[in-house]
Amino acid sequence: MTFMKKILLFSLSIFLLTASFTESRSAGILGLNHNEVNVYSYRQPYLIEPMLERFTEETGIKVNVLFAGKGLVDKMVQEGENSPADVLLTVDIGRLSGAVNSGVTQSFQSGIIESNIPPQYRDPHGHWVGLTARARVVYASIDRVPENEITYEELAGPKWKGRVCIRSGQNAYNLALFSSLIAHHGEIETINWLRGLKANLARTPQGNDRGQVKGIYSGECDVSIGNTYYMAKMRTNEKEPEQKEWAASAKIIMPNADGRGTHMNLSGAVLAKHAPNAENGIRLIEFLTQDTAQAMYAGVNHEYPLKRNVGISDMVASFGELNADTLDLITIANGREMASEMVDLVGFDE
Repeated sequence: MTFMKKILLFSLSIFLLTASFTESRSAGILGLNHNEVNVYSYRQPYLIEPMLERFTEETGIKVNVLFAGKGLVDKMVQEGENSPADVLLTVDIGRLSGAVNSGVTQSFQSGIIESNIPPQYRDPHGHWVGLTARARVVYASIDRVPENEITYEELAGPKWKGRVCIRSGQNAYNLALFSSLIAHHGEIETINWLRGLKANLARTPQGNDRGQVKGIYSGECDVSIGNTYYMAKMRTNEKEPEQKEWAASAKIIMPNADGRGTHMNLSGAVLAKHAPNAENGIRLIEFLTQDTAQAMYAGVNHEYPLKRNVGISDMVASFGELNADTLDLITIANGREMASEMVDLVGFDE
């Protein structure tokens, strides 16, 4: 055998060995068998692990989770038919509809889900299912804001000049809120509102929802916008007690409570288009809509359960009665692109 042939055979053997190792390693990690389900999750592990662990206890099905803050839908697109994902968990109606538009979901039907989740929180074509609702509310200083009623619209008025802090206008939660304003008031009025809100900012948009509460605590601003469950998590945060101090400085006001209602968004799930364990994926989504998981979402994460007979946590109840805006979620999803363009047009984040 020539020296060159020996080199080629050696290289081929190394390649085959490496490929075999990679395949077996991936199969082991990603759970490509009948007793597992693979979840791609935008939701942070500590928020969903209690529900997933209970699912495994009740069904014996192991849950493998890949968490990432971004890029999971793109990853599923790139993986195509070889994607190991069975279920995608995400937040925001825009991200749910974005997954559908990217072609990484499949339609499915489930009598269990249909009986648990009201139709307005399910895709009419069966591609996504809402699991919890979240209200986007106003955080306000207990010491410096005597008001207990407020509207989103008035945050752009002169009364709040230099008193507002907020995270990026391009954040998914804010884009959904801005989209709802477009639906209610039209493009011109919403652009003017964004300009007024920007003029009232105490600082450049930055941080996350918890960071806005910190801004109130430090005195940088008096009001901000955020989701209810962040405040609940801060008030019960034993690992980072400074967050409990931040939260103690602020209260929650339900915007537009006497009018059209407070803006609502979703967390939800989709069944992956090429799910290798599709039956287990459906079983997991069904479980997340049932009493046990819905009660855990309410009690552990302080979110609003979507199953009608499951109550909210005492913490969330203390925030006040919720009058939810009934604006169609698909309308909100469809307006996000326009909302994003408006944010850039007014230089909101600059």
